[in-house]
Amino acid sequence: MTETEGLPARRAALQMLDAVLHRGETLEQAERNAVRRLRSPADKALAIAITNEALRWLTDLDALIDSATRKVLPADAKARSVLRIMLAQKLRLETPAHAVIATGLPLLTGGPRRLAHGVFSTLDKQDVALPEAPTLPEAVRERWGAMAPDIATGLAKPPPLDLSLKDAARTASLAAETGAGSFAPGHLRLPRGTPVDRIPGFGEGEWWVQDIAASIPARLLGPGEGRSVLDLCAAPGGKTLQLAAAGWQVTALDKSGRRIERLRDNLRRTGLEAETVKADALTYTPAKQFDAILLDAPCSATGTCRRHPDVLHRIGERQIAELAELQEALLKKAAEWLPSGGTLIYAVCSLERAEGEEQAAKLGLEPYPITAGELPAGLQPTSEGWLRTHPGMLSDAGGLDGFFVARWRKA
Repeated sequence: MTETEGLPARRAALQMLDAVLHRGETLEQAERNAVRRLRSPADKALAIAITNEALRWLTDLDALIDSATRKVLPADAKARSVLRIMLAQKLRLETPAHAVIATGLPLLTGGPRRLAHGVFSTLDKQDVALPEAPTLPEAVRERWGAMAPDIATGLAKPPPLDLSLKDAARTASLAAETGAGSFAPGHLRLPRGTPVDRIPGFGEGEWWVQDIAASIPARLLGPGEGRSVLDLCAAPGGKTLQLAAAGWQVTALDKSGRRIERLRDNLRRTGLEAETVKADALTYTPAKQFDAILLDAPCSATGTCRRHPDVLHRIGERQIAELAELQEALLKKAAEWLPSGGTLIYAVCSLERAEGEEQAAKLGLEPYPITAGELPAGLQPTSEGWLRTHPGMLSDAGGLDGFFVARWRKA
């Protein structure tokens, strides 16, 4: 019997959702395993889109499901997971109801199938809708406090495509050529879905994909003018490329051999130069001190929730506490490798105070406050001279990832 067209994509979406919510896998890990059997690029893209929308709107989808059942379905019930992906298609991807039913119900059998059919049909007849912004999980709302409503607003739409340019002087000409917007020299913003390999300059290595927020830490070091910088936890290399393009003599360190290879590929594509070192920063002993160090520390990555909504559901207090211990150890190590007058920048793509503000408050170096003039248009430093970004900022222009950045100078 021929399988219903589109069913493999929905089966892959269901597999990814289960891997994230019930096995704690990252969406990237789940994606590798689930879509490898899909032959069509369109099916792969659809499976990923369904899963992303289901995770982004999970709290609201569950509320709709619960409103249409006499007895609350267990969180791990397969019928609940199937209904999540069915409703995500109908309410977010605007898939016709008949297509949702034809590709969703075959994922179930017996009583759960009849239940899912009844619940979906009831909600479809009621013409239900999702709120303007996703409802964040309760634990997440508590951690993010006053920022939570604005962050939720920033999650309502998937993010656009940001590029960092090798030559900032090309910003205006490339913006005109591509129709892109720009928040700062060396930055372009294009609509989501723009084919990367068709953007002018791809083959020549004139740019790389990098969220505008992720580009800020390296920007805060300014022109290198031949000075030395250590890029700690560097792969996949966006900040290394920025620093090399700005004239720094870069040593890029990462403990993952696979990620170091990816960094080297990026260096080859762009024609930029940096020394690469595979080592664990906690046990690494540099042969010299560096004029500057950029520590983009391992973190919860909750600031990337626009792109990776799985972090809303699999990151909790335990992971954050463990990562905060690692970050504190890395900061202490980095401070030891700076000479007098050297600059240290600490950055995390996290929205957690324990990984950002609380880490910065512990370090005993002399603050080197960030100023508004150093930041992309529309952003301001905090009163402490740090930077905190989140997805609700610049929302009219497509938002940005959540980052915390602090800067010090060694006395």
